[in-house]
Amino acid sequence: MGLTKADIFSKEQNRLAMLLKAMAHPARIAILQRIMISNTCICGDLVGELGLAQATISQHLKELKSIGLIKGSIKGTSVCYCIDPDTWKVLESTLQDFLANYKGETICCQ
Repeated sequence: MGLTKADIFSKEQNRLAMLLKAMAHPARIAILQRIMISNTCICGDLVGELGLAQATISQHLKELKSIGLIKGSIKGTSVCYCIDPDTWKVLESTLQDFLANYKGETICCQ
């Protein structure tokens, strides 16, 4: 069996790419911001606050949950979501390491 394209990159490169890909939609950024601002679980408020259809919100929540950026718990008839602190720490650390590799301006691209 041959290598997949993901196999030629490091575990960290693949993980960061997957996390950033999951975040790469303005609705998902808005959802994450709303959850962070409230600093609590969000249940049904997102539809009214973001102005998107329930099905659209649900799809974005599913994507964020599948990558582990958020987690959900069932409360009655609704699912409440919050940031997954473990994955968030991984994202923060990996992104900081990635950005710290930039050494500043160069004179080659003028």
